Formats: sequence, C-alpha cells, structure tokens
Amino acid sequence: MKKRKQTRLIHVGQVPVGGGNPVSVQSMTKTDTHDIKATSAQIRALHKAGCQIIRIAVPDMDAAMALGPITKSSPIPVIADIHFDWRLALEAHRQGVDGLRINPGNIGASWKIKELVDALKDRPVPVRVGVNAGSLDKKVLAKFGGPHPEALVESALNQIEMLERLGFGLIKVSIKASSVPMTVEAYRSFSKKAPYPLHIGISEAGPAPAGIVKSAAGLGILLSEGIGDTMRVSLTGPPCDEVRTAKQILQSLELASGPEIISCPTCGRTSIAIRKLAREAEKRLAKSGKKLKVAVMGCPVNGPGEAREADLGIAGSKGAGILFKKGKVLRTVPEDRLIDELMLEVESWKP
Repeated sequence: MKKRKQTRLIHVGQVPVGGGNPVSVQSMTKTDTHDIKATSAQIRALHKAGCQIIRIAVPDMDAAMALGPITKSSPIPVIADIHFDWRLALEAHRQGVDGLRINPGNIGASWKIKELVDALKDRPVPVRVGVNAGSLDKKVLAKFGGPHPEALVESALNQIEMLERLGFGLIKVSIKASSVPMTVEAYRSFSKKAPYPLHIGISEAGPAPAGIVKSAAGLGILLSEGIGDTMRVSLTGPPCDEVRTAKQILQSLELASGPEIISCPTCGRTSIAIRKLAREAEKRLAKSGKKLKVAVMGCPVNGPGEAREADLGIAGSKGAGILFKKGKVLRTVPEDRLIDELMLEVESWKP
C-alpha cells in the first residue's frame, strides 16, 4: 500500500482532517432536519457506532434554523449540506455549525460566494467543495460533453480558485460519482493538482450488498493509493450501516484499529454452528474496541491453522471447540460455551 498523500491540515470541530491524520468516518442523517429530536437521536446513535463527523441536509430556512439546537447537543461536529441557496449557508453558519458543504454545480454566482466568505471571516469554519457527477454546472458539462472525470476535477478547481481569490483557504474537497471507475480517476487526477484534504466516497452506491461492494471497491482502491482523508459510505439504508461498513473498510486496509474477525465460509465439512458463532463473536467483539485478530473456524482442514495464526481463536468440531491464544492451545470447550470463553480471553487480552 502506498504512503498516504500529505494534504493540508484543517479541523472540522475538534476532528483533524488531512496532514497525515487518521482517516475519519462520516455519515449523513436520514431524518427530517426539521425534527430536532429525531435528528439529534440519530446523531447520538451514529456517534455510538463510530461516526466522527455528521452532515445534515438543509433544504430550507426552517431546517437551517433547526441546526442551532441540533449542533449544540451533538457529540460530533456538524456539517451543513447546502444546495442552490447561499442564504441557507449563511444561516447555518449563524446557527453554529462546524462546517459547510457547497455544490459548485448549483450554488450560483460568485457574489454569493463572496458574501459567504465575508461571513466566515468572523468565525472561520471549513468549506467542503462538494462536486457530484449528477449536478455539474451546465457550462462544464457542455465543455466536456458529459460528466467526464476531468469535468468533475475542473468544477472543483474553478470553485477553489474563486475561494482562493477571496482569501479563503479552509477547504476540503469531494469529487463523487456513482461510477467507481469515474470516481477513482477523478480523485487520482485531483490529488495531483491540489493539496487540499479529500473527502472520498462513491455517490449513490445503492442498497446492500451492491452498495457495500461498490463502496469497498472504490474506496479501497483510493485508500490503498494513499488518497483520502475522510470518507463516507453512501448506502440506501440505515446510516449506522454506513459507519460500520466504513470502519470495516479501514480496518481491512489496516488504516484503523479495532477487532478483526476471521471466520470460515462453511462447507460440507462443517459440523458446528459456525455462522451463529461468527455473528455472535462479531457483535460482542465490536463492543470491546480492542485491536486484535480473532479466528472463528469450524473446519478440521484450515481451522486449527487459522486459529493458531490469530491472536485468539476457536476451532470447532462436533459439539466442541479448541480455544487458542497466540498459537497455543488453551483448552477444549463445549460448543455452547465457546463464545463466552472466547470473550473472557478478549477481556483479559493485552498486546
């Protein structure tokens, strides 16, 4: 895996983004923003799942006004997602949000951007230039004949140039499409042309499992090439699923700490309820937060070997299983006690 690209450091609230800091996980609320209670409850649930930054849709002025109490009660930084009306960005800023997302394809004339930048001088917060293949400026679309990767990049650079002329440099950038190849090519190109931190994602990835696969493929490529400072997995489904998927992508690339579970896919050799055991182990390990590799195996062919290679592991067969620690057999345990005994070892685990 390539060394991470060094981008400019900014802070979204208290979360450092860029500058070599760990990749942060974002999501977006899927409640009606006008419903302050429901939106705040969802933010708390997302925070508990591991979300570090939350973005909130601002469709109208009433929604912008709701951001005040939502932001005050939020345990994580809040970004206001703005389209079409720059006045919503102004009000969101007045309400105390930690960042703004604007879309170059629909935010409008340069004087509107100037008015926003002038307001940000009193209380600077980062602005994400959020380019999306589905909402590019008509002039850019006409120039490139459609949402080509370079069209996305030019749209972002044009908006950045405008902000820089106004003396504003607290910028983060995203360049998303629903196409994995288009998104990857656009981010690769932009990362060579500008030093700003990048928020990566595959836009409108879809429902699981297809959306998870698309996101893992696209984000995995970018992260393995050192591109990306913060990320969102965009799924048609509960937002906590987005966070869990993002965390798993980062852990699979060893870019985030946390428990890693290895389990066999099962086959005709399996003689133990391995799927049930694996689900229970995954659920209980997620609560521990410890960085360790745990194997849950149910096959006499690969099971013992995989279990020995993990920090902790169980290799089950015919109603019982062997509990391993650092390659050494600890004891044989009945099947109905395997996960409980495994978790006892997890709780006492020290690297």
